[in-house]
Amino acid sequence: MSITEIEQAITELSPEELARFRAWFDEYYAEVWDKQIEADAKSGRLDKLIAEADEEYDAGLSNPL
Repeated sequence: MSITEIEQAITELSPEELARFRAWFDEYYAEVWDKQIEADAKSGRLDKLIAEADEEYDAGLSNPL
């Protein structure tokens, strides 16, 4: 199935079906994002950013949430 076919199918959903699809897609995309972050963390791709954040925190440059 092509992206164009998927787009067309989505435009044909009822409002209820669209809401259900969106809820599913939001959950699916969150899982994909979580897996990507986990893979980046394991590979060391985030080490520089983490070190920078630690330095800023240690220097008192962060604010409480």
